[in-house]
Amino acid sequence: QVQLVQSGGGLVQAGGSLRLSCAASTRTFITYPMGWFRQAPGKEREFVAAITWDGGNTYYADSVKGRFTISRDNAKNMMYLQMNSLKPEDTAVYYCAAQITAGDRSNRDNYNYWGQGTQVTVSS
Repeated sequence: QVQLVQSGGGLVQAGGSLRLSCAASTRTFITYPMGWFRQAPGKEREFVAAITWDGGNTYYADSVKGRFTISRDNAKNMMYLQMNSLKPEDTAVYYCAAQITAGDRSNRDNYNYWGQGTQVTVSS
């Protein structure tokens, strides 16, 4: 069982930056691919970014590519999402997740453990 605790987020003006953090409760975290998803009001939860267990490969949704950076520090059981050049359409609740089920990394159904979510609001 992995517990994920998120921090960061908040309110920022368009063009600003925020960093989200995700802390895992166990060392087994380092063996899992991880991801970030987001859910805006009235919309389905969508894929934002993913990272392999060793941090060697990263993947991004087209909507955030070039602006967001996913990273992890396995020594600290931590994962991060650095968000730059934020836009109002990035406003959502953001979730970190651990992928236990093999398969499409952009499919939320393949993620078994989730953080509590954190609100990101970008004002225009």
